Amino acid sequence: MRFVVHYGIHFIAPFLIAYLFYKESFRKALLILLSAIIIDLDHLLSNPVYDSHRCGINFHLLHTYPAIFLYTLLLFHKKTRLFGIALLLHILADTVDCLLI
Repeated sequence: MRFVVHYGIHFIAPFLIAYLFYKESFRKALLILLSAIIIDLDHLLSNPVYDSHRCGINFHLLHTYPAIFLYTLLLFHKKTRLFGIALLLHILADTVDCLLI
Protein backbone atom coordinates (compact mmCIF):
# COMPACT_ATOMS: atom_id res chain seq x y z
CA MET A 1 0.00 0.00 0.00
CA ARG A 2 2.86 2.38 0.82
CA PHE A 3 4.23 1.97 -2.71
CA VAL A 4 0.85 2.71 -4.30
CA VAL A 5 0.21 5.80 -2.18
CA HIS A 6 3.73 7.18 -2.63
CA TYR A 7 3.91 6.73 -6.38
CA GLY A 8 0.25 7.64 -6.81
CA ILE A 9 1.04 11.07 -5.41
CA HIS A 10 4.14 11.28 -7.61
CA PHE A 11 2.42 10.30 -10.86
CA ILE A 12 -1.39 10.34 -10.58
CA ALA A 13 -1.79 13.57 -8.60
CA PRO A 14 0.15 15.62 -11.20
CA PHE A 15 -2.15 14.32 -13.91
CA LEU A 16 -5.23 15.29 -11.89
CA ILE A 17 -3.87 18.75 -11.05
CA ALA A 18 -2.95 19.43 -14.68
CA TYR A 19 -6.33 18.20 -15.89
CA LEU A 20 -8.42 20.05 -13.32
CA PHE A 21 -6.56 23.36 -13.09
CA TYR A 22 -4.49 23.71 -16.27
CA LYS A 23 -6.76 22.38 -19.03
CA GLU A 24 -5.65 25.00 -21.56
CA SER A 25 -1.99 24.10 -21.09
CA PHE A 26 -2.47 20.52 -19.89
CA ARG A 27 0.60 18.96 -21.53
CA LYS A 28 2.97 21.70 -20.44
CA ALA A 29 1.60 21.67 -16.89
CA LEU A 30 1.78 17.87 -16.70
CA LEU A 31 5.39 17.89 -17.92
CA ILE A 32 6.37 20.47 -15.29
CA LEU A 33 4.51 18.63 -12.53
CA LEU A 34 6.10 15.31 -13.43
CA SER A 35 9.56 16.81 -13.82
CA ALA A 36 9.75 17.52 -10.08
CA ILE A 37 10.96 13.94 -9.70
CA ILE A 38 14.35 15.30 -10.75
CA ILE A 39 15.00 16.48 -7.19
CA ASP A 40 15.48 12.81 -6.36
CA LEU A 41 18.91 13.10 -7.95
CA ASP A 42 20.08 14.10 -4.49
CA HIS A 43 19.64 10.46 -3.50
CA LEU A 44 22.80 9.74 -5.47
CA LEU A 45 24.75 11.58 -2.76
CA SER A 46 23.59 9.12 -0.10
CA ASN A 47 25.06 5.85 1.00
CA PRO A 48 23.21 3.64 0.40
CA VAL A 49 21.49 5.42 -2.48
CA TYR A 50 18.17 3.78 -1.60
CA ASP A 51 17.03 2.68 1.83
CA SER A 52 13.39 1.66 2.14
CA HIS A 53 13.42 2.45 5.87
CA ARG A 54 14.91 5.93 5.59
CA CYS A 55 12.82 9.08 5.59
CA GLY A 56 14.18 11.39 2.91
CA ILE A 57 12.66 14.54 4.38
CA ASN A 58 15.44 16.64 5.90
CA PHE A 59 17.94 13.92 4.97
CA HIS A 60 18.55 14.45 1.26
CA LEU A 61 19.86 17.87 0.22
CA LEU A 62 16.90 18.87 -1.97
CA HIS A 63 14.45 17.53 0.62
CA THR A 64 15.66 19.69 3.53
CA TYR A 65 13.56 22.28 5.33
CA PRO A 66 15.44 25.23 3.79
CA ALA A 67 14.83 23.79 0.31
CA ILE A 68 11.15 23.24 1.14
CA PHE A 69 10.96 26.88 2.26
CA LEU A 70 12.36 27.97 -1.11
CA TYR A 71 9.84 25.76 -2.92
CA THR A 72 7.09 27.46 -0.93
CA LEU A 73 8.32 30.89 -2.03
CA LEU A 74 7.83 29.80 -5.65
CA LEU A 75 4.08 29.74 -5.02
CA PHE A 76 3.92 33.51 -4.61
CA HIS A 77 4.92 34.41 -8.17
CA LYS A 78 2.65 33.51 -11.06
CA LYS A 79 5.54 32.54 -13.35
CA THR A 80 7.00 30.09 -10.82
CA ARG A 81 3.81 28.88 -9.15
CA LEU A 82 3.51 25.64 -11.10
CA PHE A 83 7.12 24.76 -10.29
CA GLY A 84 6.40 25.40 -6.62
CA ILE A 85 3.32 23.20 -6.76
CA ALA A 86 5.32 20.45 -8.48
CA LEU A 87 8.14 20.52 -5.95
CA LEU A 88 5.84 20.70 -2.94
CA LEU A 89 3.74 17.86 -4.33
CA HIS A 90 6.92 15.82 -4.52
CA ILE A 91 7.73 16.71 -0.92
CA LEU A 92 4.17 15.76 0.07
CA ALA A 93 4.60 12.34 -1.56
CA ASP A 94 7.84 11.80 0.33
CA THR A 95 6.33 13.04 3.59
CA VAL A 96 3.42 10.62 3.28
CA ASP A 97 5.95 7.88 2.57
CA CYS A 98 7.77 8.81 5.78
CA LEU A 99 4.53 8.61 7.75
CA LEU A 100 3.87 5.15 6.35
CA ILE A 101 7.30 3.76 7.28
